[in-house]
Amino acid sequence: MNSGFYCEVLQRLREKVQRHRPQLWREQTWLLHHDNALAHTAVLTQEFLAANKIPLIPHPPYSPDLAPCDFFLFPKMKFKPKGRRFDTIEDIQAEKQNVLDTLTEKNFQDAFQKWR
Repeated sequence: MNSGFYCEVLQRLREKVQRHRPQLWREQTWLLHHDNALAHTAVLTQEFLAANKIPLIPHPPYSPDLAPCDFFLFPKMKFKPKGRRFDTIEDIQAEKQNVLDTLTEKNFQDAFQKWR
């Protein structure tokens, strides 16, 4: 992955947030958290983030193991469907969306506060 491709991904993310989470978009209460991978820290990516006013949660340098999603979000995403079988990819996606929909803003704030 390079920064050009990553900027395309970020553009699609912006559009999806705007379309699927209009309240977060209007209030500008959504945040982006990514690690310090080269594509994330590249000048092109940083310029894209600044130009589009994408709010970013800083990631500690040299701490790839401190990503809050590793300890908060991913276990929740894996636990609920554990042991179940799904017939289609769409069923898996729907189940994952259900898990995401049950999480509150406070859940995310608590997760990120814990790891600061």
